[in-house]
This record gives sequence, structure tokens and C-alpha cells, in this order.
Amino acid sequence: MGKSYQWTFLIMGTMIGAGYASGRELWQFFGPNNGQAIIIFSILFTISCYTIMSISYQQQTNHYMPTLVIIVGERAGWFYDVVTLVYLFSTTIIMVAGSGVTFQAFGIPNWLGITFIVSMILWVFSLSLDDILKMNGILLPILLIALISLFLSFLNTSGLSTPTLTLNMGSWLPAFPFTALNILPLISVLSAIGQKITSKKEIGFASLSSGLLLGGLSYLYYHTLTLIATDINLYEMPLYGILVHFSYVIKVVMTLFLWLAIFTTAVAGMLGLTSRLQSRFPVSQTKLTLYLLLVITPLAFIGFQTLVEHLYPLYGMINLYLLFHLLIYPFKNWYKSRHT
Repeated sequence: MGKSYQWTFLIMGTMIGAGYASGRELWQFFGPNNGQAIIIFSILFTISCYTIMSISYQQQTNHYMPTLVIIVGERAGWFYDVVTLVYLFSTTIIMVAGSGVTFQAFGIPNWLGITFIVSMILWVFSLSLDDILKMNGILLPILLIALISLFLSFLNTSGLSTPTLTLNMGSWLPAFPFTALNILPLISVLSAIGQKITSKKEIGFASLSSGLLLGGLSYLYYHTLTLIATDINLYEMPLYGILVHFSYVIKVVMTLFLWLAIFTTAVAGMLGLTSRLQSRFPVSQTKLTLYLLLVITPLAFIGFQTLVEHLYPLYGMINLYLLFHLLIYPFKNWYKSRHT
């Protein structure tokens, strides 16, 4: 089951980036009264992961284009090919900008945080894909434990218990654009490792475990954010609205973990970009990464919050069509197998 855990942490690393780990992405989509939608998101996310991994495994893919074509057809597949490239490119810009924000939290110039993460990304992509996957498998469990411990500690000191759910159908709607937003990085990253998946058991375990982990973490994080709802707009990264209630040492440690979340997602985004572009251009992964970073770095100075607020809702709406086809694919496949 070793590889199953590896895929689980790869999925989590793809999801938990600057937008998610900072709290900005969750609050952007769910706002103050939509916690129930996270349950629906967890279900949609699990089905989506299972579908993407199954197609990648069957087709033995090493980049996302074959997966897209199977999900939405060749014509729409080419459209989403362009959308995916733009998404991965802009998301990597957001991660690099997020690194600058974490450095600024300690009075360190923004440009140093940007330069540091760019250097680290370039170093990582001088390694092999297996080395990148192993590194991700070490960093993600540590990050998850740190985030869960922080939220539980904050809830405990606030004297509040786990919230109860009020079932309101209208409040479930944000689950769809939020899931749709995260479809493209999943397709790009999971398609890049299609040739490395060895069994359907790995697919089932990774899909279910990542869906449960991410759903549970998202709900815990969201509930914690509701406790500081009136102060969220004071912070570019809402996580710091929680950290002000802890000691300076905790703030330093959690900023390090936040940076790791940003870093792992930047690596995942770059993996999706380079795997696709290498199928078009005969350039080494290291050189391709360098060229991309030379373009990405100056754009990161636009600002983290500005990028998240304008780009993420747009991608969430564009990808709803893709999400729909992902969700119905297993049922279409089952129907075809029964009638052939």
C-alpha cells in the first residue's frame, strides 16, 4: 500500500497551496454560512479523483491531454488544454506571490520570499519524478498534522465545540464551483503519473482517503475561520487572523508550514506544466522550468490576494462543464459495459 499513500499525499499536496492553506480560498467560496457545502465537496472530490486516476491508469498517461480528450471529447479537450496551461501558469504565479507574503509577515522584503521559492523550485526540478514524489510524501503528513493541531488548539482555547450541521440545500451550491476550481490541477498532476499507478486498489484507496482527509480538514478550517469572520478582511492571508492568538514561536512554525504548503503546490503545478509542454517541445525538464520561472517571477509581484480574488472564481465557473463530465463518466462507463 506504499504507493497508495504516495498518491494520497500527492493529491493533498496539489490541493493545499497558498490559496487553501492561507484560508483565503475557502472563505472566498464558502463565506460565513456555507459549511454544509464542504460535505458535498468531499463527495464530488472523491469521485473526481477516482475518475481521473482510473483514466490515467487505463491509458498509461504521462501528461493530461489524453485524459481530457476521454472526459470531454477532442474538441472540448483542446479548449481545456489551453485553459489548463493558463490555470497552471497563473496558479504557480499565485504560489510564488504567496511565498512573498509569508516572508513579509516577519518584516522580510517580498522579493526575498519570491526569489527563495523560485530557487527551490528550480532545485527540485533538477531531481527525478520519483524523488519529487518521495519529498512530497514526507512533507505532507507533517503539514497536515500541524494544521489540524493548530485548528483544534484554537477551538479548544475559544471554548467552542464542533459545530452541528443545518441542512439547507441552497448553502450546498458553493461546493460545485469550489470542486471545479480544483479539477484542472488534479487532472494535470494525476495524469503525469498514470504510468506509475500499478493497481485499481491504489486508485480506490487514494481517492477515498484524500477525499475524507481533505473534507475533514476543510470543515475544521472553515469552522475555525468563522470565529474570526469579522477580522478576516484585515489579513491578506486569513490564517494570520488565527495565529495572532498564539505565541510568536507558533507563528514562526506555522508560517514555515504554510510556506511548505505553498511550495508543494507550486511544485505540483510546475509538474503539470512541464509534463505537458515536454510533449510539445524537446527541452529538458530543468531548462523548461527555468524558462517558465523567468516569466512567472515578475508577474508574482501583482499581489497574492488580488490574484486569488479575481482568478479563482473565474476558473471555478469555467470548469463546471468539465466537472459535470467527470462525475457522470463512471456511470457512462458502467452503462456501456452492461450494453456491449
